[in-house]
Amino acid sequence: MSQDNKKETDFSRIAKHAISRRSLLQASTSLGTAAFFAESDVTSAHASAGHGANNFSFESVQANTKDTVSVPKNFQWHVLIRWGDPLWSDGVEFNQSSRGTASSQNLSFGDNNDGIELFSRGDRTILAVNNESVNLSIMYGNRVSNVPKTADDIQKGKAAVGLSILEISETNGRWAVVQDSEYNRRITANTITEMTGPARGHALLKTDADPEGNNPIGTWSNCGSGRTPWGTYLTCEEHFNRYFSSKTPSYRLNEAMKRYGIQTNDRGYSWGKYDERFDISKHPNEPNRFGYVVEVDALDPHSTPKKRSALGRLKHENAAVTVSKTGHVVVYMGDDEGGEFLYRFISEKKFLQNGDNSKLLESGNLYVAQFHDNMRGEWIELSPETTGMRSQAEICVFTRQAASAVKATTMDRPEWVAINPNKAEVYCCLSYNKSRGKMPNAGGDETPVNWPNPRVGNIYGQIVRWIPANSDHTANDFTWDLFVLAGNPSVHSDLNAGSKNINASNLFNSPDGITIDDNHLMWIRTDGNYTNKGNFAGMGNNQMLVADTITGEIQRFLVGPRECEISGLAWSIDKKTLFLGIQHPGYKGGGHFPDGGNNVPRSSIIAIKRDDNQEIY
Repeated sequence: MSQDNKKETDFSRIAKHAISRRSLLQASTSLGTAAFFAESDVTSAHASAGHGANNFSFESVQANTKDTVSVPKNFQWHVLIRWGDPLWSDGVEFNQSSRGTASSQNLSFGDNNDGIELFSRGDRTILAVNNESVNLSIMYGNRVSNVPKTADDIQKGKAAVGLSILEISETNGRWAVVQDSEYNRRITANTITEMTGPARGHALLKTDADPEGNNPIGTWSNCGSGRTPWGTYLTCEEHFNRYFSSKTPSYRLNEAMKRYGIQTNDRGYSWGKYDERFDISKHPNEPNRFGYVVEVDALDPHSTPKKRSALGRLKHENAAVTVSKTGHVVVYMGDDEGGEFLYRFISEKKFLQNGDNSKLLESGNLYVAQFHDNMRGEWIELSPETTGMRSQAEICVFTRQAASAVKATTMDRPEWVAINPNKAEVYCCLSYNKSRGKMPNAGGDETPVNWPNPRVGNIYGQIVRWIPANSDHTANDFTWDLFVLAGNPSVHSDLNAGSKNINASNLFNSPDGITIDDNHLMWIRTDGNYTNKGNFAGMGNNQMLVADTITGEIQRFLVGPRECEISGLAWSIDKKTLFLGIQHPGYKGGGHFPDGGNNVPRSSIIAIKRDDNQEIY
């Protein structure tokens, strides 16, 4: 039998026996009688246990393709900050013509804001914000080529990524940046960091500039976020590979480089032209110093960001943190690339309430997920014994290879992970993966259709949910189901129609960001196809939806402007304001958010409030 025929057979088997919209697959007793695609009357089942129909307190917003933000009736929004807005009074206002300089960018809010977390000290409010990347055509739109041309251009790009930390305050219902606050800070591609954990000082991390292998310079591709129980910020390095290149075109990439997508050509950023450390032919270890979860103390502007190698090196989407029954800290993480894996870290030491927890993420055990078709799964430890690799340090640098060695389950682009604060269950957005069932991942692992990833050439995405055994996040066994399978029942009648909780009023694709509040509501942000045509007809621009994790019902809360991604989310302390990231609006030339007209489109954070200034949920 050919491989193609085998894949089709696997798909048919699964569709026939498990995934039909007309068939009910009972989950394990831990999950209750939830249908695989919520085909059963989940709402009624939960309502009988004393829950109402849902927890929504807003009218659903219609899908649209407007170049603005649409929120429910009786809600309002305003811009908190935009790319290029100064954080200090000696900065300069954004220049629409030049798009700024390296000097102005170092004093301003970064580009492509993604993950957000809010911190407070007394009555002061501080936001930590990831600045993932730059849009070449926007940042260098003053150049005919839309690419950097000078050393200052390169430095501007390096200053636009990393993190922005800023104090904010509210006056008469409007939030604004507190310029010159002692908390305001930029962490960029030029900031010195500290490597911690098993990989610290390993030969794989040593370079000419850092012969000890302890102090990588910079952080970038900072995607999703997390926060620790002891009040620090976790920023996650994702597509770090895109900035490396070789001035020697014939340079032969090793297999480890290929596994992480390193190429001899970068994506147009040209950092290697003016900074030799990005030339892999001269400094082949430099890429090994990136792809980590970085811990930052947002309330200490003088602290050094710490790269936590114990959590593995991959294209981290985010880091979801909880304290287990045993007192150990558990971190769940996704590797955002088609056919990659889901991970878990358990700290060696236990969390100490009001104690010193600053080194909890330096040592512990790293695991990768294996999902089985019987709706059970297990965490496989990544150790020298299980992987055959020489040391834990090597595992922490080549984590993808370690996961492949233990035959972890290849997943459809693991995006944000969210832990339900109300009970022991975890969710992960699995975004579109056009390669599912068609080609292997970068390491050669096959990506066959399976129950958590049930569609060939997945164009819509899904959200998987798992429950640890005995409600203990340190347990190695778990049960799982699919909370939602995104799709379009207006266009399709097969698996691409999606699960039963998808209908014409809540269509979406490519779930990306995810947050669960203490009222059982899941806030889903999308980063997908916004053509509003064909397979995506009726979906409009990228959006934010709210799902009731008890009933499975989903409503649309917000629609973003043209060509944007809806990214990070954070709540004010009083729950009366929702801060939301609008990333890369108009980046293909189709929009001008937030200032309209012919103004340069700029990534922004907006503040959303009720008209009556009551709690949002």
